[in-house]
Amino acid sequence: MTTETMPAQEQDQRPGLEAEMSPQPDTAPRFPGADRLAGKVALITGGDSGIGRATAILFAREGARVAIHYKDEHQDAEATLAAIRAEGADAFAISGDLGRREEAERAIAQVVERFGGLNVLVNNAAEQHPQESVEDISEAQLKRTFDTNIFAQFYLVQAALPHLSAGDAIVNVTSVTAFCGQSKLIDYAATKGAILAFTRALSGPLAERGVRVNAVAPGPIWTPLIPSTFPGDKVASFGADVPLGRPGQPNEVAPAILFLASEDASYMTGQTLHPNGGELVGG
Repeated sequence: MTTETMPAQEQDQRPGLEAEMSPQPDTAPRFPGADRLAGKVALITGGDSGIGRATAILFAREGARVAIHYKDEHQDAEATLAAIRAEGADAFAISGDLGRREEAERAIAQVVERFGGLNVLVNNAAEQHPQESVEDISEAQLKRTFDTNIFAQFYLVQAALPHLSAGDAIVNVTSVTAFCGQSKLIDYAATKGAILAFTRALSGPLAERGVRVNAVAPGPIWTPLIPSTFPGDKVASFGADVPLGRPGQPNEVAPAILFLASEDASYMTGQTLHPNGGELVGG
């Protein structure tokens, strides 16, 4: 018998719209702020929905000025901006395709122009396209997945580095699939493995500048990627196979990102946190 964790549902467009999900992902911060990012400027990619939205709202509660970048989900982005501003924070949004270097450079330039600097870069934007077999992954899909998921992180880091200084932080969002694989998401898992290696390789050189580089590796999280990627029957049992027996919510991942972005993690770099429902990895 399959355990139902969510109502069966599908969406026609990718990466999907949070506004069309039922139930809505829980992106609201759960605790009062403590000014852990007071005076900081943050850019969060994929910030219109899901983990990105939850992180943006939490950062705002903790005192940051927040820029979100998203592809073309304008309704979701407006809802995120409204939630950020409800926390009393200054915020704006940028839309475009981060798989192109010029878009990454434009995004960083706009943040610096608007807020006068940059302190925290959260590389969260990603896409996935399930296929039954590795032979079914087209060259176009392979390039697209790598462009969005890993090349964009390179482009953003390269553009951001002139503006980052000692005490600043980069947080990359990888995935449990980097450790465990996923037979229907081979190209996606490959990009997430690349992000893990990118985080580790980058952390050493940037430690010399006082800039910390860490990652989070979420497990099954209830975001628009899920109903826009998988058939309804798979959505209905999403997350049932992890020890906690359910999908996680975006606001259960955002605190891990906040921790790594803040001075609470001042002695951590090159590390990965695992909000994944109890799946054991790396042992």
